[in-house]
Amino acid sequence: MPAQSLTLDMAMAISKAAEAEAAKNGWAVTVVILDHSGLPVSLHRMDDAAISSMEIARQKAWSAIGFKRPTKAFEEQLANGRVAVLRLQGVIPVEGGIPLALPDGSIIGAIGVSGVTSVQDGQVATAGAQVLLQA
Repeated sequence: MPAQSLTLDMAMAISKAAEAEAAKNGWAVTVVILDHSGLPVSLHRMDDAAISSMEIARQKAWSAIGFKRPTKAFEEQLANGRVAVLRLQGVIPVEGGIPLALPDGSIIGAIGVSGVTSVQDGQVATAGAQVLLQA
């Protein structure tokens, strides 16, 4: 377990920053925050976000915490021809999942975003993840 745990207040601040980025761009997304164990802390589906985005966002967050890397890394591997990525249990090789790290580098959870293009999902997730690095 990390030295500091992801609190509900932290998850809400991360989600709020991500949702602000999405709203600024007119995007309707779902934001899921998981703790270090992969358990949900929060799930927010913005108005007009697809219902399917809830599960996709959760899977992106789980991939990010389970493998301690952004889901974009898996997407890039797949784009470069490494199809073995498709056999990794629990990996969704689509940008939008990012581990939540403290300034000291310890990972305390993950954010997953779904609802627009994978690059846009990644932009929204990054905006949320940056909250912890500004502390």
